[in-house]
Amino acid sequence: MSNSLVIIPTYNEKENIEKIIRKVFSLSHNFNILIIDDGSPDGTAQIVKNLQQAFIDKLFIEERSGKLGLGTAYIHGFKWALGRNYEYIFEMDADFSHNPDDLIKLRQACVNGADMAIGSRYVTGVNVVNWPMSRVLMSYFASVYVRFITRIKIHDATAGFKCYRKKVLQTIKLDKIRFVGYAFQIEMKFTAIKHGFNVVEIPIIFTDRTEGASKMSTKIFREAFLGVIELKVRSWFIKYTTTRGNRF
Repeated sequence: MSNSLVIIPTYNEKENIEKIIRKVFSLSHNFNILIIDDGSPDGTAQIVKNLQQAFIDKLFIEERSGKLGLGTAYIHGFKWALGRNYEYIFEMDADFSHNPDDLIKLRQACVNGADMAIGSRYVTGVNVVNWPMSRVLMSYFASVYVRFITRIKIHDATAGFKCYRKKVLQTIKLDKIRFVGYAFQIEMKFTAIKHGFNVVEIPIIFTDRTEGASKMSTKIFREAFLGVIELKVRSWFIKYTTTRGNRF
C-alpha cells in the first residue's frame, strides 16, 4: 500500500478526470488517489468507477450528494486518509492547473523535514499562465492582504496545491475549520503555522484550466476577504498546541 494519498475534489470534471488520474499513476512514486465527487451531473463519478477496475486498491471514490464546498470535501478526504494511516496527504485540483509532476517535489519537501509543503505561485515572482491580468492581481494581492492581517510569512496564502504530513492533520481540529472556499486554504495554513509546524513554499507554475468550467465566484473571494479578519480575531481566543518547527 502507498503511504501517499492525493485527494482530488470534483464537480463536473468529465473532460479532465481520466487524464489526471492516469497522469498521477504514471509518476515515479506510487501514489494513491481519492476522488471526492459532489454529485457531478456530467458523469464524472462513473468515469472514476470505471477506472477503478484498472487501478484496484489505488483509486478510490467518495460520493456526496450535491455541492457541499471545497473545504468540506477536503475535510472529508483528510478524515478518510487518517483512518487509513497515510503519511503524506495531498490537495490537488482535477483540471491540470496543478501539474501532477510537482507532487514529487512537494512530497520530497516533506520527506526532507517540512510538515506542510505548499505549491506556491508567488514565492519566486508571479508564475501563472493563462489567467487574465485582473485575476492575477486579485490573487496576488489577496495573499499580500492575508500576510498583512495575519502576519504569516506565506507568499501564496490561497494556494490549493499542498502536501501535509499526517501529524499536521492529526493536530488540527478538523471539525473546527470554518471556511469552505479560498478562506479554507488560508485557514489551514494559518492554523498549521499557529501550531508551530514547519510550513515551506515550493515554487510551481500554475496553468489555468483549458477544459471544463472554473468554480471561482465573487462569493468565494468575499468569504476570503472577510474570513481573514475573523480568522485573526478568533486566534486571539484559541490556545494552540505547539510543536517543533518554525514559528511565524
